[in-house]
Amino acid sequence: MDAIALLKKDHATVKKLFSRLLDDREVAHVRGADLFTRLRTELAIHADIEEQLVYPLLRERVPDHELDVLEALEEHHVAKTTLLELDKMSCDDERFEAKLTVLKEYVLHHVKEEETVLFPRLRKLLTKGELETLAEKLTEAKKVAPTHPHPMAPNVPPMNFFTGILAGGYDRARDLASSMLHLALAMVPLRSRA
Repeated sequence: MDAIALLKKDHATVKKLFSRLLDDREVAHVRGADLFTRLRTELAIHADIEEQLVYPLLRERVPDHELDVLEALEEHHVAKTTLLELDKMSCDDERFEAKLTVLKEYVLHHVKEEETVLFPRLRKLLTKGELETLAEKLTEAKKVAPTHPHPMAPNVPPMNFFTGILAGGYDRARDLASSMLHLALAMVPLRSRA
């Protein structure tokens, strides 16, 4: 799989998660928090790996189109800010669905621009082998990328590399602690919770 196919696969996953959360009311009602957590994680990781590897490459090799990359970085920032707001809300909050709908529209606009403007440029710039190597780097970067949005963190090199690794470690430790707490609470008999 090359880098563009990998990134498009991420886009497809996010689109499905948005649809399941917003279109399938029964699924969203029963498993809304789990689906949102997965959406949040997918979006945070995807934005981070693009900011780490894809956008710097485009800026370096296509300097006359730097404005498109800067616009994409700003779109990531706005999406992360909205995602952070959603992350602090309950799925039952009266504004959650409205805010999620706005985020979906925003993300789908961003995806369309990437797939019609930025990715074709990337395909012209890189050989098949380079795209495959980039896919390997993206896959490795996903393993340490943040799983929560950090809109105030740097999103350009070199600082985004260091803050991304630190935020990723922090997020993964926080996610693990949260999972362990939920598991422990699930094991406590209902009578002893009263």
